[in-house]
Amino acid sequence: MMIQKSLPLIFLLFFFSSYSQTIIKKSIDSDYLGYSREIKIYLPEGYDKDEEKNYPLAIVFDAEYLFDLYVGNAVLFAAKDKAPKQIIIGINMAKTRKKDTYFNMDNGTLTKNNANFYNFIRDEVIFEIESSYNTSPFITLIGEGTSANLITAFLGEQTPIINAYICINPTFSDFIASQMQAYKLARFQKEDNTFYFYTNNSNIFSNRKQTLINQLQQGLSSVELNNFNIINDTFNTENSTSAIAEAVPRALTKVFEIYSAISKEEFDKNVKDLSPLDAITYLENKYLEIDFLFGSDLGIREQDIFTVEKIIIEKENGDQLLNFGRMILKIFPSSPLGDYYIGRYYEEGKNIKKAIKYYKIGYGKMDASDPNADAFYENILRLSNQ
Repeated sequence: MMIQKSLPLIFLLFFFSSYSQTIIKKSIDSDYLGYSREIKIYLPEGYDKDEEKNYPLAIVFDAEYLFDLYVGNAVLFAAKDKAPKQIIIGINMAKTRKKDTYFNMDNGTLTKNNANFYNFIRDEVIFEIESSYNTSPFITLIGEGTSANLITAFLGEQTPIINAYICINPTFSDFIASQMQAYKLARFQKEDNTFYFYTNNSNIFSNRKQTLINQLQQGLSSVELNNFNIINDTFNTENSTSAIAEAVPRALTKVFEIYSAISKEEFDKNVKDLSPLDAITYLENKYLEIDFLFGSDLGIREQDIFTVEKIIIEKENGDQLLNFGRMILKIFPSSPLGDYYIGRYYEEGKNIKKAIKYYKIGYGKMDASDPNADAFYENILRLSNQ
């Protein structure tokens, strides 16, 4: 399927200068590789190891050209509240790419060197970062070309350890279709977790490469799993560099879609036909999942409260307004919104005394400069004169 263009790439120079001081270089003595390998670590603004806040982890292969691009996009998405802040690891591969990722052309399997690098990432890099920094359970792998092909091998882990597999301009083996079948993606549905698999095709690839990617995407398009999201992207670009620059934000848009406030697409697909009680449950579960996956305790965005408000008020005679108000009070006890919905519930039920009580409580929480304060007061006057 085609993915709509996402945020414009106007941020690069601005963000490169702003995060440069948060890059840490660290060497990991690898038993698998037989030598010490240096990695780059980006810690997001405000990171404090002594705080309980956790951050999703992203590991970027081909870091000599992908790392800055990914970090720049990640910073922008977090600033726009489209994705959580991330801890990002960069693995430079300019001198080791062939050893690390060039698979066996005869059968598509990983070479011994590939397997060593794979184990280095799985057992040493991830362990080192999770032991040293505040990470959430959500892990993303990002790679281009043959590195993208290596990323697919992580689908074969008996217990999945990766949540998002971002395969940019992938150079797949001729055997990728049978390899994907061997991973038995249906088993991911048994996991109490969420997964994303992104690939992109482009007109600038060779015919052979386009055919391989297209065949894989067509095969994956028939896979329907509730918790395994397959993103088959296709777009036209002038060259491979611009394809990389376009693929990264498009992948981030889909991988962190659940983190964003409820979009019109999400509302139309998942919310608008729900009962009031189910809409409340959907909202609660959305933010529980955000907290679990990304370590981001956002409460519930006021924007999303207003998004489902119409369902709560107009369906079932507003009978769920009480539960809606109680939910909001539990999350935002200092907000007048919860009191408003409870007052609205009692007003709909003609219990004017209780309605006035909760409107007064909500009004008491408001600053006189709040533009909504007058509306609260008018509710009190209106009911008091009945």
